[in-house]
Amino acid sequence: MRNLAKTVFFSLLVILAFAGFANFVVPQLQPAAPPEDEVLDLSAMTMDQFVALGGRVVEGKGTCMLCHNEVGGRAPPLSETVAQIPVRLADARYEGSATDSASYLYESMLEPSAFVVAGFGKAGSGDTESPMPNVSGSSIGMSEAEILAVIAYLQDLGGEDISVEIPEDAGAAAEDEEEEVGEGREPFETVEEIIDEFTCGACHMVAGEEGDLGPNLNAIGGSRAHDYLRRAILDPNADIAEGFEADLMPDDYGEQMFASELEMLIDFLAGLQGEGSEP
Repeated sequence: MRNLAKTVFFSLLVILAFAGFANFVVPQLQPAAPPEDEVLDLSAMTMDQFVALGGRVVEGKGTCMLCHNEVGGRAPPLSETVAQIPVRLADARYEGSATDSASYLYESMLEPSAFVVAGFGKAGSGDTESPMPNVSGSSIGMSEAEILAVIAYLQDLGGEDISVEIPEDAGAAAEDEEEEVGEGREPFETVEEIIDEFTCGACHMVAGEEGDLGPNLNAIGGSRAHDYLRRAILDPNADIAEGFEADLMPDDYGEQMFASELEMLIDFLAGLQGEGSEP
């Protein structure tokens, strides 16, 4: 009887210790809201300020430089975009409806597969499908004003006269953005949706995608445990795999993902045991 009491007492201590560890040591992930929009006073903004806003979106919220960079990026450098627009519009593969640089840039952000620059399409698509998401949706969620600001920035970057205008109805734009943020989204139910939404395949070989900016993940579960995978997603600069650059992967996935999505992705990666490059 005494041994039974000791066993029960010990078991209770273990349960309490585990509960305390789970609640106070393990980081508690909360469902994330969409990215916060910069508070814009468009009515008082000059064109130079509007261009500067576009630059901030490109470097920050838009995550454009993750792929559109000068060092082996997964997309053409943005500095060359405006100069190449006439060539792209005349290309027989072009399937969009743009007629000038502004409409092309707008279309390329909302319908990126309307034209895919040769060599930059999704693997196996024959350069007919872009790995780039619609920037007005997905985890990026750029507003109409931010999209126009990016167009102004790219036109200025390319040495072209800016042809877009600063939106006049700033109040309506802000109201629309508030409604969008308030609505949020439902958690994704499949790992395929998560990988597609957060464009993992733009940089990694995983789930049939062939990105090469980051480590090959097709066999990551054979060498990395759950804790490492979780840290790699939430704090990507904590451990940089040999041969790869720091600061390429966004460090805010912990804010963008629901906890259920993060754990689903980690479980999926941990289960990848096939042959592949060592991460």
